Amino acid sequence: MRVREAPKSFHFLGICGTAMGSVAAALRDRSFQVTGSDENVYPPISIFLEKRGIAIKAGYRAENIPRDVDVVVIGNAMKRGNPEVEAVLNRKLFYLSLPEVLKNYFLRGTHNLVVAGTHGKTTTTAFLAWIMEKAGGRPGYLIGGIPKNFGEGARLNDSKYFVIEGDEYDTAFFDKRSKFIHYLPELLIVNNIEFDHADIFNSLDEIKLSFRRLLNIVPQNGMVLLNGDDRNCVEVAKDCPAQMIEIGFSKNCAQRICDVAFSSNGSRFKLGDEVFEIPLVGEFNVRNAAMAATAARFYEVPKSKIENAFKTFLGIARRQEVRGETRGVKVIDDFGHHPTAIHHTLHALRHRFPDHRLWAVFEPRSNTTRRAVFQQQLPDALKLADGVFIAQVAKLEQIPEKERLNPVAVVGNC
Repeated sequence: MRVREAPKSFHFLGICGTAMGSVAAALRDRSFQVTGSDENVYPPISIFLEKRGIAIKAGYRAENIPRDVDVVVIGNAMKRGNPEVEAVLNRKLFYLSLPEVLKNYFLRGTHNLVVAGTHGKTTTTAFLAWIMEKAGGRPGYLIGGIPKNFGEGARLNDSKYFVIEGDEYDTAFFDKRSKFIHYLPELLIVNNIEFDHADIFNSLDEIKLSFRRLLNIVPQNGMVLLNGDDRNCVEVAKDCPAQMIEIGFSKNCAQRICDVAFSSNGSRFKLGDEVFEIPLVGEFNVRNAAMAATAARFYEVPKSKIENAFKTFLGIARRQEVRGETRGVKVIDDFGHHPTAIHHTLHALRHRFPDHRLWAVFEPRSNTTRRAVFQQQLPDALKLADGVFIAQVAKLEQIPEKERLNPVAVVGNC
């Protein structure tokens, strides 16, 4: 039997993705040889990688893969038929998904704080990473957005702590398990569980199964922080062997959120016996902050450090982000696409701008909102706006006509 030696070189398929590029750069910093290919080679990621000494090939061709490469990292967007994917399989090369690379080369030996759930993952992860930063931990992190306090979505260093957004989306074309299964959670936050990602999940039950698998790998000496108001969360966690704390607004929660007050500048809330303020508006952001604060307490971060982190938190790009204003009209960008996220976002904006008319411009671009899955729920979510514009479904030709969202019907029911 051939014994595999420790790798010296990596080749990335889809290297210009935010997470792929960050991991590639971190491996290069650790003196590995790194190359990569992508169809979309353009700044700023191309400049970022070139400065790290990483050679990038534009387009996918079999000859892009170095003859002596040790590991090929295959991105989530890669499919059969891609020339480099086919070359990897034909040559019997050793290949891994990006989550497997994270697990094997970065997460083993670190204390991993994983934030999962249908909504709020990015904000909660950014809150928690910033709290740990202000507490002096200088954590590594991987966030599915750009946290303004850090300026980039990933930092892979040699810290004891790694804060990572745990996505339930599938890992790769050859591994249909959720990405978060690979993240070795020591502390796990589950914000909420709803149906989403209709392109890979057929039902809510399939999503619950994926979360059960995640909860089942938290060690007994680990910790699970659970949304105690979400019956799906409570249901999937009932057999989890790890310690658990339920957080929420209901009386059964061990860490209860209460006395919530909103203003145009932020939110104030009580968590247990302590009062916190955050510069974000909305009940969902209060819950995100409460989860992050409870996680920080688990690592004995004092209240003063948590408060300081909250007060200096700058938010996430494309999360209620004011992009500009002209003639008194503010343009606000938000990433929310699920009806629940849209509802909460519009509700928060009502609090933030109480004297303004609110127009919602929605573009169905996600794999789920392009389909008719939320045909009935979207009108209810958008009714909070004074007026609604909906763009045509993106990449219309990819969805069979009978399965497509009907934007005209959505607007008609708002």
